[in-house]
Amino acid sequence: MASDAGVYKISDDIAIVQSVDFFTPIVDDPYEFGQIAAANSFSDLYAMGARPITAMNIVCFPGKDISNDTLKKILLGGIDKIHEAGAVLLGGHSVKDPEPKYGLSVTGIVHPERFVSKGGARPGDRLVLTKPIGTGVLATVLKAGLLPDDLYKKAAKTMKALNREASEAMMEIGVSAATDITGFGLIGHALEMAEASGVQIAVDAGKVPHIPEAASYFMKGFAPEGDYANKNFCKKKVHTQGRIKEGVLGLLFDAQTSGGLLIAVSEEKTEKLLRRLSKKGLTGFEVVGLVQEGPPGITIRP
Repeated sequence: MASDAGVYKISDDIAIVQSVDFFTPIVDDPYEFGQIAAANSFSDLYAMGARPITAMNIVCFPGKDISNDTLKKILLGGIDKIHEAGAVLLGGHSVKDPEPKYGLSVTGIVHPERFVSKGGARPGDRLVLTKPIGTGVLATVLKAGLLPDDLYKKAAKTMKALNREASEAMMEIGVSAATDITGFGLIGHALEMAEASGVQIAVDAGKVPHIPEAASYFMKGFAPEGDYANKNFCKKKVHTQGRIKEGVLGLLFDAQTSGGLLIAVSEEKTEKLLRRLSKKGLTGFEVVGLVQEGPPGITIRP
């Protein structure tokens, strides 16, 4: 089974879904880093339609080289996001490490016959992306000390937003498949869905929601190393048709942190899903592609 997290059936009505994720700081504010890391950790559960119930902290911290106040702010950001997700913190584990790292081991619940995997996409399905891409590039600009405050706020806002409402919407109407967009970028994760489902996926580059300034920074060379690794890894199964703006094409491979959900939904349910996402207060989502018959791979169209 192709899925973003592990599933274990414990009764006819309940299965637990478990995942773990942690990483180094990608923003300067420790509280926001805690929020982003926690939101990112929950995304695998949301991609499978699970409701988070518990979390455990994973902390790597250098100790004397960084103040304990910084650590407290990271943990406070994490626990606030845990509470927002409706889960409880059970504890965790910490180790000394020269480079700070934070994340969560998370557990959720779902009906054992209703969870969503990345392997169920069917020809004719539409693909809906629920968050804009481009945060990887902006994080690189931030590390260089060149990111304007308004763009920092825009990137932080999308990264610390839970995928809860998007997950609830897809579970309410019923969808074919889903995955969350993180380190492999939109194309990398779409390729995972294509291979797991045995289908061809067409991505319409011009319809993909993205942070416009990120495309401009990409053209100036502010792309994380992971973007080039993603493109190189996928290149044998990714084909491009027509003329696509280089900056936008670059963002399709941009390594995201706490990105949105990529949802495969039948044509007849697509508008219903979009209305449900809007009703839940989400913005910036778009239909970005089509599932087709054919050998597993990705076609990028203008």
